[in-house]
Amino acid sequence: MSTALEPQAGAGTSAPASGGGSALRVAGDWARRAPLLPALIFMILVTQLPFVFTLIISFMNWNAYYPDQIGFAGLANYGAVFTDPDTLSAIWTTVIYTVSIVLLSLVIGFGVALLLDRAFLGRGVVRTLMITPFLIMPVAAFLVWKHALYNPNYGLFNGLLRLFFGPNAVQPDWISDWPKTSIVVSLVWEWTPFMMLILLAGLQSKPLDVIEAARIDGCSPWQVFRYMTFPHMRQYLELAGLLGSIYVVQTFDAVFTITSGGLGTANLPYIIYTIFYNAHDYGKASAAGVVVVIATIAIATFALRTVSSLFREE
Repeated sequence: MSTALEPQAGAGTSAPASGGGSALRVAGDWARRAPLLPALIFMILVTQLPFVFTLIISFMNWNAYYPDQIGFAGLANYGAVFTDPDTLSAIWTTVIYTVSIVLLSLVIGFGVALLLDRAFLGRGVVRTLMITPFLIMPVAAFLVWKHALYNPNYGLFNGLLRLFFGPNAVQPDWISDWPKTSIVVSLVWEWTPFMMLILLAGLQSKPLDVIEAARIDGCSPWQVFRYMTFPHMRQYLELAGLLGSIYVVQTFDAVFTITSGGLGTANLPYIIYTIFYNAHDYGKASAAGVVVVIATIAIATFALRTVSSLFREE
């Protein structure tokens, strides 16, 4: 009879043991997570709370010139963002900047990465020199572009025209004649090293044994590039393009420094700046900022999916 009761006693004592084990596991999990809580709370306070406040203000009628008229505005600010001609023009300008800068930087960066992937004397020095545009403070770099390169009187570009074609050569005012092109060229100069670094990392991860076997089998350099190197670089090109788009869509310093938003060069971040600091329309500026954040999150989502698929393949 005692043997019949022994399993029941054992079953009865197993429940507290399992409950104690789960409690210990929970305590251990919290002990590992507790050191991360201050950093998590700080990140939420610094990044998420300002966005929540911006989202709330975007639904309010809040203009510093009329402090007694602050109130709830619903979707009126978002309607103003998508119906204002200046804002619509800025959105289109932002699209032009993003597409042209990212594509040109990708093409030039890919070409430079192909050259730097080859072994030659002084390759390390050349790589260091190629990434210096990305390391220079943007405002300082764009001031150099505006005054030392684009200036029609003493700029380098017109100086080269006078040197090669004489003093009577056509000397354009680069910023006034081609304002958007001037900004695009300066930003391509800044972002090409970023693209080059990502693509160079992709080139150095290609399977060299397979490529060497293809060359032994008689494949030409173009066939190796077309059928082996370029397919291998597809995801790296996508990653560079998506990350570049996230950064370029937020460009402000080049527009502010080179043209001050004039001559049709104002993009959406610059329009937000003018609405906030000049018109003091906090509600409309916040709505435009939320639109930029949503667009950036959409691009970042594709970028993260590309990164995750790249890691899975690796």
